[in-house]
Amino acid sequence: MLKALIVEDEPLARDELAYLLKRTKEVDIIASVDTIERALEEVHSNPVDVVFLDIQLADESGLELAQKLQDLAHRPAIVFATAFDEYALNAFELQAIDYILKPYDEDRILKTVEKIIRLTSPYVKESLHKKPKRHLKQDKLAITVDERIILVTFEEILYIYTLDGKTVVVTEKYSYQVNEPLISIERKLQDTSFIRVHRSYIVNIDQIIEIQPWFHSTYNLIMRDNEKVPVSRTYTKELKLLFDF
Repeated sequence: MLKALIVEDEPLARDELAYLLKRTKEVDIIASVDTIERALEEVHSNPVDVVFLDIQLADESGLELAQKLQDLAHRPAIVFATAFDEYALNAFELQAIDYILKPYDEDRILKTVEKIIRLTSPYVKESLHKKPKRHLKQDKLAITVDERIILVTFEEILYIYTLDGKTVVVTEKYSYQVNEPLISIERKLQDTSFIRVHRSYIVNIDQIIEIQPWFHSTYNLIMRDNEKVPVSRTYTKELKLLFDF
């Protein structure tokens, strides 16, 4: 779980960002503040993994806070969240992990969280990804169903989706409902034949039998069980690059 601080002086924007981050089930918001002074107090008393930072605070600049965060022993990752894209160059000069624009988009927030987990600085990687060394090839996903741990081979899985807060793993013969968040399962499936195509869907590319164009430059995937899986515009580019179309 990523520990996060939100620095935003607009209450509605602050609440919306907090809500979208909580929906990923991968972010624990330690505090939400509206000034640089309060932000510095928080990071000194409660070190965090990532700071979501508005650039234009009331009578202050978030860029100033970002510069000060660079000097911390436990330096958090920085994500700039703002309504203005002209600061993008300054943001990345300050080694920001990402730069998201208002109004916020849920798919974009999810991709940002995934990016932080995947690419963030070593101190977060150690806490999130420290695992014992494996000497055998891992080709099974362990899922917990009714206090039982079931091992499902990757090739059996067609797709995985979320519905009403539950995650469902669909195989050739069965569907398993689990409590684990989709993004957590996605991490376990890195460097395999699985890709995310929608905020609510991960698919096994070996189980796709057809790609159907849909409205507004989106697509539907026809899976081996003849079910349709939507591809959102956020993930369309990755799909095209993967299959070269």
